[in-house]
Amino acid sequence: MSTKDAPKPGNRKRLMKSAARLYAVQALFQMEQSGQTIEAVVNEFLDHRFGAVYEGDEMLDGDISLFRKLVDDAVNYQAQIDQMTDRALVAKWPIARIDPTLRAAFRAAGAELTHHDTPPKVVINEFVDIARAFFPEGREPKFVNAVLDHMAREAQPEAF
Repeated sequence: MSTKDAPKPGNRKRLMKSAARLYAVQALFQMEQSGQTIEAVVNEFLDHRFGAVYEGDEMLDGDISLFRKLVDDAVNYQAQIDQMTDRALVAKWPIARIDPTLRAAFRAAGAELTHHDTPPKVVINEFVDIARAFFPEGREPKFVNAVLDHMAREAQPEAF
């Protein structure tokens, strides 16, 4: 990539934060599915995914600080975040019945909504984009938008 093609510094920072959110969702999913510890999964992501090359395509470097904080907060405050998610879901669909990828997204987004200074609309947009990446043809992005909107209004009512 030439310097002419390189992203502008502000745009690169935004892309690194977006990548950190995506990696956090993937890490939370992997932890739930494999039973690995938070440290094992975080180290694997930092060692093998951030900036790695797969099939000739370089993966984005993520914002390591944001990635670690999202994963840590999602794990440390999981009960609180899951309860907030349950309140946003229809009674017949508690978080335990939700697709594991969406569950990981709700936990990462819930961590950011409750323990970070990111504006709620940014969090919602970012995690809806992640849902689109995982479910490009499905209704999941609209579902994620509705649930996160409810969660954001509970977590940060002053922002609305």
